[in-house]
This record gives sequence, C-alpha cells and structure tokens, in this order.
Amino acid sequence: MNSCLDIEHRGPVAWLWMNRAELHNAFDEHLIAELTAALQALDADEAVRVIVLAGRGKSFSAGADLNWMKRQGAASQQDNLADARKLAELFRVLASCSTPTLARVQGAAMGGGMGLAAACDICVASTAASFATSEVRLGILPGVISPYVMRAIGERQAYRYFQTAERISAARARELGLAHEVAEPDQLDTAVQAVVDALLAGGPKAQAASKDLIRAVAHRPVDAALIEDTARRIAELRATPEAREGLSAFLDKRVPAWKPGA
Repeated sequence: MNSCLDIEHRGPVAWLWMNRAELHNAFDEHLIAELTAALQALDADEAVRVIVLAGRGKSFSAGADLNWMKRQGAASQQDNLADARKLAELFRVLASCSTPTLARVQGAAMGGGMGLAAACDICVASTAASFATSEVRLGILPGVISPYVMRAIGERQAYRYFQTAERISAARARELGLAHEVAEPDQLDTAVQAVVDALLAGGPKAQAASKDLIRAVAHRPVDAALIEDTARRIAELRATPEAREGLSAFLDKRVPAWKPGA
C-alpha cells in the first residue's frame, strides 16, 4: 500500500503532508497509524524544531473516511472501541508534542480535520478555508476531537457548532480563536513562514517548557500551590545551558546558538 503521507524536511522544519488528495485527505486506519507514528518520530528528533501539518490538494482534511466509519460501525463493539481509541491517540500525540506544531489549512477542515487544526499549537488558514464539526449531520458526534476543539473555541461556542454543524469561515474561525492568522491563498505560505521564523527564534527547550506550563496552569485557581509551581519552573529553567546562552546572546547583542544561521 502506498504511503498516505509525505514528509518534507526544510532545514529544521518538518512539513508533514497528508497525501490522499483524491479523497480530500480523509483519514482511515492507515492514515491514522502513519500520522501517529510520524508525529512521534518527528517529536523525538532534536533536529526538528517545528512540525507543519498540511494537506495536499484542495482540502486540508475532510475528516474521517466515511467508508472506514461505516466499516467500524458494523464491527464488533470491541473492535469499534479499539479503533476509536487509535483515533483518540492520534489527537493526543499531536496535542502533546514537545515540538511546536502548526496547521496550514488551505481548504476544507471538516470533522476530524477541524480537530487536527485545533490540536496543533497554531493554525494559519487561507481565506478559502472552512471548518465544521460536521458529525451530527451523519448521526454521530465529535467525540475524540472535542477536548481540542473546545480548548480552541470554548464551551459556549461548542454548544452551537457541535449541534448545528454549521460551516465556519476562515474569518469566523479567527474570531473564535481557532485560527491564529488568516491570509489570502497566494499569501498562505508567506504567513506560515512568518510564524515558523518566529518559532525558530525561540529556545527549543524553553518552548517545550512553555507548552508544559500552559497545560499546568490552564483552568487552575491562582493559589499558593500554583504560584510555587510557576516559581519553581522559572528557577529550574534559568539554570539550564539554553537559558545561559539566551541571556548571554541578548547581552552580547548576538544571535543565540539555536537560531538557524547563528
């Protein structure tokens, strides 16, 4: 079977292309397995500083392949649940990457495709992009993507869009917090590159620690335990070689060692 993915390395940036353009990059068990394995491998590679998730062809991802969903619906409860757990694991792996992740959304991101965009740290969308949690129109629900979509758009908006399955324009996606940047189609890659350049300017260990910090702080009360935790985190990071290099580079007015071209 041909691979469902293309992995393109552009220096320290790995471009992970879903490559089922004829099926609008809808995912089945094969693409799920390949994406999960590729994300784990790239996240473990210290030479990779940024992962860009993209889709070949007209669409970013139409979500689940309906033929695959139909097969799983007819499977035994045990097999159906095991398959759903593999899909849930894909989103967990993407959302928990230590490496910065960026979704490049050039077209439709439906159902699980919207989930992929939401699970990435950053989403840059074309004005031609559209999003939807379309599952209820098929008689199902946005189960495994819900934590990541709700993290992006909030509980209140989820009540609307999970039930109506309305199409969300790129402009509306930005208003909701799902898309960070929106660009005209011919400027999409320029907009992606601007964010990538900003990411490459930061210390990789500091970025990973910052992602962990967000997970630790979000939705917690500001109490003595949280204050102590944040103080401990900055104290520990300040003592690392990366922090010493970053501070020295700033004071010496030079480029830090981790930045490409340094």
